[in-house]
Amino acid sequence: MELVYPPVILACKTLFRVLDLKLDVQGAEHIPASGGAVLACTHVSYLDFIFCGLAGLPVNRKTRFMAKQEIFANRIAGPLMRGMHHIPVDRDAGQASYQQAVTALRAGEVVGVFPEATISQSFTVKGIKTGAVRMAAEAGVPVIPMTVWGSQRLWTKGHPKNLTQRHVPILIRAGEPFYPTPQDDQDALTQDLRARMTALLDQAQRDYPDTPQAADDPWWLPAHLGGTAPTPEEAAARDVR
Repeated sequence: MELVYPPVILACKTLFRVLDLKLDVQGAEHIPASGGAVLACTHVSYLDFIFCGLAGLPVNRKTRFMAKQEIFANRIAGPLMRGMHHIPVDRDAGQASYQQAVTALRAGEVVGVFPEATISQSFTVKGIKTGAVRMAAEAGVPVIPMTVWGSQRLWTKGHPKNLTQRHVPILIRAGEPFYPTPQDDQDALTQDLRARMTALLDQAQRDYPDTPQAADDPWWLPAHLGGTAPTPEEAAARDVR
């Protein structure tokens, strides 16, 4: 029985209405109404898991996200994360987290992952890890590429959070599923996944209805679109530091 997830969803939807966020979800039909699936999403904000999870709600799917262990150790967030059956990722024991995710997928759960591992400060898709493709292949389930765009304006790495900002458009896109198998070249499929995620993000950026106001620093736009976000190379150097 789901005791924690439904009230959390209700609280989030209430906040979205209060802030009058302009939620635009497309591609939700690609998420299966039953059976396991991996949602592989781009990562530009600390709030992406909330918006990514919205895509499954039209077919009554609740996504179990893989998230770093430190969140589960938090006295407030931890009980909520465990109550929603999210999956802790201990970077010192990554195989155990991977196997927990595979078990959930085989049990018919939708598992959400951020293959870039950390937030992209360049607002482009970084290099991604093979875990999403490998776990889908092992569990025999599809991978669904996804992107969220606009959430970085509310709360992202290197900028103060602004959870009172109103009328912000949030674009959520799910792409067509593909089905890795254990016989496939996992590295090649991972590069294919990255290309799919990049195409979704590029399209969301083109579709985005807002532009920075003349008086505003266009910090939330990537450099290749005229913004002041660091280039991918500069962002990689920041990550190392």
